[in-house]
Amino acid sequence: MFRKQAILRGIATIASVAVLLAPAIWNHFPLLQYDTGGYFVRWYEGYLVPSRSTVFGLFLNVSAYPDFWPAVLIQAALTVWIIALVMRALGLGERPWLLLGVIATLSAASSLPWLTSVLLTDIFAGIAVLCTYLLIFANEATRPWERVALVTVLAFSIASHSATLAVILVLIGAAVFAWRYWCLGSAGGIARSVGAVALGAIMLLGANYVVARQLAWTPGGVALSFGRMLQDGIVTRYLNDHCPDPHLRLCPYRSLLPEGADAFFWGDVDAEGIIFNKLGRFAGLNDEMTEIVLGSLRDYPLLQLETAVADGVRQLGQFATGEGMVNIIWHTYWAIDTFAPAASADMRAARQQRGELTFTIVNRINEPVAIASMLLLIMIARLGWRQRRFSDLGQFAAVVATALLANAFVCGVLSNPHDRYGARVVWLAPLIVVLLFCRLAVRRWNAGRSQRELAGVSSLPVVHAVAPHDFSSHR
Repeated sequence: MFRKQAILRGIATIASVAVLLAPAIWNHFPLLQYDTGGYFVRWYEGYLVPSRSTVFGLFLNVSAYPDFWPAVLIQAALTVWIIALVMRALGLGERPWLLLGVIATLSAASSLPWLTSVLLTDIFAGIAVLCTYLLIFANEATRPWERVALVTVLAFSIASHSATLAVILVLIGAAVFAWRYWCLGSAGGIARSVGAVALGAIMLLGANYVVARQLAWTPGGVALSFGRMLQDGIVTRYLNDHCPDPHLRLCPYRSLLPEGADAFFWGDVDAEGIIFNKLGRFAGLNDEMTEIVLGSLRDYPLLQLETAVADGVRQLGQFATGEGMVNIIWHTYWAIDTFAPAASADMRAARQQRGELTFTIVNRINEPVAIASMLLLIMIARLGWRQRRFSDLGQFAAVVATALLANAFVCGVLSNPHDRYGARVVWLAPLIVVLLFCRLAVRRWNAGRSQRELAGVSSLPVVHAVAPHDFSSHR
């Protein structure tokens, strides 16, 4: 019986991984995005670039052969494992086919499979939230070796993107508050999460030193904030108020600045006429961007607050799947052609590069599901507050709702709103809704079976539900 269960679990796990990799399998190559090349070439170029983690770049390098399949395979396998741990913590473990059903449902109705199939850091944003939940609120449902693995995965996720670090810090802060005032969660889990943050920082500093011989954090925070303020019109207002000023090199161009941050930073990187290129890009404009960011925070505090709130709200509503997964991403093509030539032919032959990848139908499903699921989060959190048997699901919903809000304001305020930033975590909301329906279905199935047994109409053995652990009084 044990061997049969192990075989079924193995088959369901492999099938779940395959489902999460369906977009890459259909494409005949892992999906690529604008930023993929920027991460991959960090080792070869040997210097730091804004918002391009050397930790994730090294991960792509060690998993580049053959054709980067190990990278997406690891991403999908980690996702399946962590979702399985969440299901176990919520009383839905030891059901291999149920795990496959949950993964298949999420793959059909959310951004999840597109995140696991692309060579990008985005899947680790959601994984980090689940790791934090498991460490703090499902401490007793995990084994010692699993906690060590969760800390390691969380540390890697934090090191892969600074926005993920910021979201996890918000979650830890909220968990400390909940533990202190409501006795929710685990002090040991909070300590392990803090340890994961420290380990992630060490990973990133160490990787930056190995790659660029600099003991420094990944640059880009000021530049991203500058981009958000440019897009909100604050930079232009600051320049109009302070120019002419000989040491502000942007003054002569203040009437020519594009309205969008992406157009300013990434317009055509090869075009000499682009203002950002003329003035030396990030290295040449870093000091001036810092001065403008700090000066505008000082001069226009109310405007900054108004635009920050507006951008955070806008980000909360932007989560379409597929941003940046297009068929013209020259820098990524160049990076693979130059530094992974063995994968070049297969990359060029992939359906994405032939223009066959579109997200119109995908988003007709994903976006309404995401909106409905986010609204249901509030109801599930309230259900957990009012009914003890759903307290664990309610806590999970509260954690995810906090993460979605934190992600929206971290990305929308410190950078600027993008669908990609929302899509990387919004799949957590449908996950909770699916798990709620699974919980209700299992309870109904077992209640019906018990009634049939009492009536003497069934001779089948009872399949008992795994009782969810009640974390409401654990401290």
